[in-house]
Amino acid sequence: MLALAGCAATGPGTATAETSNDDPMESVNRAIFGANMTVDRAVVRPVAQVYRDAIPAEIRTGVHNVTANLKEPGITANDLLQGNVNRAWTSARRFAVNTTAGVAGTMDLASKWNLPPHSTDFGQTLAVWGISEGPFVELPALGPSSVRDAVGTAVNMIFDPFALTGIPVLTYIGYGRSAADFLDFRAAHIDDLDELERSAMDFYSSLKSIYRQHRQHEIDEAKRAASNKRPGYASATN
Repeated sequence: MLALAGCAATGPGTATAETSNDDPMESVNRAIFGANMTVDRAVVRPVAQVYRDAIPAEIRTGVHNVTANLKEPGITANDLLQGNVNRAWTSARRFAVNTTAGVAGTMDLASKWNLPPHSTDFGQTLAVWGISEGPFVELPALGPSSVRDAVGTAVNMIFDPFALTGIPVLTYIGYGRSAADFLDFRAAHIDDLDELERSAMDFYSSLKSIYRQHRQHEIDEAKRAASNKRPGYASATN
């Protein structure tokens, strides 16, 4: 549902030929989607609603900033894997600034110091290096994805910088970050998803289309950033 909430912010649209997908496992994907939505309606959305309505905006902003800051080590690692040293250096400095002067990441001072945020993950890294996305898949709990991004998600989890340290307190911080990030994104997009579900003739197809368009935009941005920093790099196509 975190993936669904994040991509819903782009709004519904019509998939182009490049972003369309034959969805060969559609019957299985629809079954998983139905289970995901059942859990979302019964548990996730109500909790997110209470969080949004009961927690002051200032606190929610602080939670958002903290979770974003805790992603910076992973972003730095993927920037390096994509050959973009400049962006990796920016991410590393953002983490240092916000963790210290930003009071454990509750404030995003780095943005005010000309260190703008950006996001990337291992799925984008695979795309930068020419790995095609493969068929669309619906992941239990995590929502829409592709074979490539499912592999990227697994790698992101296994090689989380906080988990790799082997230090229990940092591992638990990583778990807390994921839970808080999940809640933050779902709460931010309650209205988006509700409106899309009301207006869509086929909620599954609409979310799939939105996800693919949003993800393709992220992939294209990562490829552009990488090509600008790697001489002779030829952008691979999906």
